[in-house]
Amino acid sequence: MAFVSGAGGADSLAGVLEQVSVIRYVTPLREGGSLPAVVEADNLGTYVLKFRGAGQGAKALAAEIIGGELARRLGLRTPELALAYLDPRIASAEPDPEIQDLLRASSGQNVAVDFLPGSAGFDPAGWRAEAGFASRVLWFDALIQNVDRTWRNPNLLIWHGDIWLIDHGSALYFQHNWPAANPLAPFDARDHVLRPAAARLGEAHQALAPRVTGGLLEDVVGLVPADWLGDGRPGDYVSHLLRRVPQVLEVIR
Repeated sequence: MAFVSGAGGADSLAGVLEQVSVIRYVTPLREGGSLPAVVEADNLGTYVLKFRGAGQGAKALAAEIIGGELARRLGLRTPELALAYLDPRIASAEPDPEIQDLLRASSGQNVAVDFLPGSAGFDPAGWRAEAGFASRVLWFDALIQNVDRTWRNPNLLIWHGDIWLIDHGSALYFQHNWPAANPLAPFDARDHVLRPAAARLGEAHQALAPRVTGGLLEDVVGLVPADWLGDGRPGDYVSHLLRRVPQVLEVIR
C-alpha cells in the first residue's frame, strides 16, 4: 500500500476537506480487512479509498478523518484526505461480486487518501525512529486511543526517507460505546511499534498537549460529515479528547 501528502493541505487547514469524484476503480488492496482500493478521481489524482459501506462502517471513516487531521495539525506527517463521491454505477464494471456489493453499499461520500507510488512499509527491524519523533507518535496514539500501530501492523510508511502515519480508522474506539466512554482509560503501549524508541515522552507531552485546544478539536471534528458520527455529537468528541489531553502521560502503560 502507498500514500502521499504534503505536510498540510490548504483546504483541510481552512476548515473543509477537498471534495472529489471517483471516476475509476483501479484495484483492491486486500491486505486491509475493509478492502480499501486504489481509485482515480476527477481531479486527476490517485487515491486509496476507504469505504463507508465496509464492515467497520462510517465511524471508522470519522476516526480516519479526526486522527489524520489532528496528526497533521500536530506536525506529524500523514497523508492528505479528501471526501470522495462514489457513483454506484461504477460497481457494474467490476466482475467480483464482493467488490460490486461493497461499491454499491458505499455510494455517496467516502474517505480518499492520496496515493504514493514507491513508498515502503515501515519495518522496525530495518528502520530506526528518532526518539523525539517516536515519543510524539506514541503520545498522539495514546491521546486518540489508537490500538493499531503495532509490530504486526505498524501503519507507518517510509517515503523519501521520512516516516508517515497512516490508517487511523481503529482509533477513537470509545465512540462505539458512548455510555462507557472513559477519557482516562489506560493505553496499553506494550505492543506499540515505536515504544522502544519513545524515550522522550515528557518532552512530547510538553510540546503537544498545549496545542490540543478546544478550538483545534472543534475544527478537526467539524471536517467529518455529521451523519458519520452516529449517536455521537461533535461536542462529545471534543469534550472527551480535551479531558484526556492533560492525562496522556499518566494513561500510557
